[in-house]
Formats: sequence, C-alpha cells, structure tokens
Amino acid sequence: MRHALTGLTALILGSLAAPAFAAVTADEAKMLATTHTPWGAEIAGNKEGTIPAHTGPVKPPANYNPKTPGLRPDPYAAEKPLFSIDAKNLDPHAAKLSEGVKAMLKKYPGYRIDVYPSHRIASYPPFVIENMKKNAAGACKTIKNGLGIEGCYAGLPFPFPKNGNEVMWNRLLKYDTTAFYSADMSGRVVDTQGNITVTGVGEMWAEYPIYDPKRTTPISSDETFERLRIDYNDPARKAGEKLIVVDNIDLQDKGRRAYSYLPGMRRVKLAPDIAYDTPSPTGGGAGTVDEAAVFYGSLDRYDFKLVGKREMYIPYNNYRIRDNSACPAAVAMKTKNFLNPDCVRWELHRVWEVKATLKAGKRHVYPTRTIFWDEDLPGVGISDNYDSAGQIYRVTHSLPISFYETYGHSTDEWVTYDLATGNYARQQDVSGKGGWIPTPLQPDSFFSPEVLAGAGVR
Repeated sequence: MRHALTGLTALILGSLAAPAFAAVTADEAKMLATTHTPWGAEIAGNKEGTIPAHTGPVKPPANYNPKTPGLRPDPYAAEKPLFSIDAKNLDPHAAKLSEGVKAMLKKYPGYRIDVYPSHRIASYPPFVIENMKKNAAGACKTIKNGLGIEGCYAGLPFPFPKNGNEVMWNRLLKYDTTAFYSADMSGRVVDTQGNITVTGVGEMWAEYPIYDPKRTTPISSDETFERLRIDYNDPARKAGEKLIVVDNIDLQDKGRRAYSYLPGMRRVKLAPDIAYDTPSPTGGGAGTVDEAAVFYGSLDRYDFKLVGKREMYIPYNNYRIRDNSACPAAVAMKTKNFLNPDCVRWELHRVWEVKATLKAGKRHVYPTRTIFWDEDLPGVGISDNYDSAGQIYRVTHSLPISFYETYGHSTDEWVTYDLATGNYARQQDVSGKGGWIPTPLQPDSFFSPEVLAGAGVR
C-alpha cells in the first residue's frame, strides 16, 4: 500500500509547468506554475522563518510498525516546545490567536498552548494533483448561489478562492484519502468536575467516493461526496445503534440523507435532524452536528465572507494525542475544561479566515461564526462560534495528522469547548485499538437503509 513519496515538490512543479489556465487569472496561473502548490498554498515559508516551506511527507519514525497501519507514532516526539502561551503572556501573541483561544486562555487558569516548530507535510497523490490542475485550467465554478459546483474534478476546486463559499467548498471536498475504517471510534465528554463520560464507541467507515482513483470525469451534481457509517457497541445504552450519513454535491435540492437504526424500535428511520444545530449524537450537549470536524454539512444557512489569509497558531501534527501509548484518553482528558495541554501540539501556519453570518429567515444556535482553514489542509482549522449576544459560545479545534506511510491525511478528529458550561467533548477519537486505516471503497449498498435493517439487532 505504501507509495513512493520522494520528490513531491518536483512533482508539483513539474505537473503544473506547462498548462494554460482559464479559471484563474494570468498572474495566478504563473504562481501555480512556480510559487504555489496545486491547492493554492504558498510553497515558500514566511520571511521570519517561523513558517517553513512546504516539504511534503516526513519519513515514518523507527518505531512505526507497518503491521499495525492505523497506529502512527509521533515522528516529532523528540521535539520540544519553542514556547508556551498562557494568560500571563497572551498580549504579545494575540495577533496570531483566534478570539476563541484568547477567551479560553483568559477564562481557564492552567490553560496554555505549547507552540512547536511548524512542519508542512501535506501529501496528495498524483491523480489528485492532476485533478487540481484540471480545476485551475478548466471551468470549475460554484452554482446555485454557492450551494453547488459545476465542471470540477475531484480535488480542491479553488486554489485562489475569491469568496467565502469557495473556501468552504475546498473544505467540503478536502482530500484525506478515498476511504477510512476504524475498529474503535469513540466520543467522550468531560464535565466541570473532570468526570469523563463515554458517549459512544463503535466501528466507523468514512468514505469520499468522488476520490475513486479510477475516475476520469468531472463531479456531477447528483453525486455523493462523503458518506459515513457508525455501528455503536458501547456504552450499553447505545449498543446496537447504527447511523448512516450521506452528503450530496447538490447542497440545495438533494442535500444530506441520514438514517438511524435503534434497537428498541427494531427499525430504520430517516434522521433529518442529523444536521445543522442539532446536538451532536456523541457530544453530550457540548456541540452541534454541523461543528463536527470544525464544520460539517450544508452551507445554506449562512452567508460566508472571505476575510483573507493570516498567520495563526492552530493545533497541527497531533500524533501524540492520537497515540494511546503516549497520551491515552485518561491522560489526554484528565484536565477539566480543556484537553491536557501536554498532549496537544500547536504550530504556526497560514490560514484562510471566513466569517459566517446567519441568513435572514434562517435559524441556528450560532448567529455568527469565524472559521479558519489551513492553506495546505483545508479540513484543518478552528471555529469560533458566537451566541446571540455576540459572546464566544463554543470553540472547535481539529486534531489532525498527515500520513507518512502513504499519501493522505486524517483531519476529522476534533474537540469542542463549551465556554457557557465549561464542558468539552472529544469526538471521533481513535487512539485506542486501531487508529484510522485507509481501505478500499465499500459498495454503495453498505450505506443503504436496507443494509442497516438487515444488520440490526433483533
């Protein structure tokens, strides 16, 4: 399964050296061919040297075992923090912190962020790079007021986003891998007394069918771009429950389909409430469905304004917190109000900033949100979510890693901090038995309500 990843930068530049670009400006075309990656990130670091140039993947550490492919030891385990930020030294670093992070530093004694050397190791397979090149050279665009796309291939569609919806589409169509599996996905909530409650444990499959390496055609509006299935086996109150969520490219007319199987009812039912500001099924009241993995779902309730690009400290390369031998859940979540700072790695990166404002006539528990997405990995970031009084309500951080044994990334683990209650929820944690394992695509039937019914406990 391992790919040869050497010379990635040469592949990037070589694959983009010749084509004429129609969907970007002439100046942007020159940048894609010389100074920027196919996904629009600046190849070079910043002038201070605190953000490095993009290098591509790191080599697997000596203690990586290919026989346990989901378990990925930290390749940067020997590194020490450059410095730490807490309430006492917040001001000199304020310009590179989100408002939500600053609110947490001020609110919670003992909370800090440890800033490590930055590493830009995003790695995309050749077929995705070629698709990005086609998007830049072709007719890829948003339609239906930003709620659909047209003429786009399976790759980040907008290397130089001109508006907030284009940034958000880059997130929706992020490339992690074609399909994932974990035997031990879990969710846990920590209350203000420091008590840990397990909210859901089970097997999980997450797939991105548009990233089938064999396909050669643009994405059509009736296609599924993401689907997941969870079969819960713990705790006892959830054992036997099953959930399927299927997201369609057409966010407006087709949108999301979700189905759940409940053992007590012994039947499958539509679950249209698995969306928007419905409380997350494994969030214990500390998060909504659409703040899963920072943002998850349709764009139709908000106007998204692109504020620009800036440098920011964000959680990054979080191998340690995903390693059960280094930071098991009992250690990572031993602190109340926030994850154990010893387990969370922060780095300085360039991010796209998007302001989301609720549309007239729409409802959501968060009237406004400010979302930050990494320039290399558009599924990596932070969301500051505000209440109706304009105060920080909840803050969501992704806890990403990039693979070093193959192309791809894992960006869907996250933590949500509820500043109103002091509780926090860590979800899609796979630091237990098996980690995330890239797998082949399942047949479409595997994500059908009929299969859920047949597999249900009776």
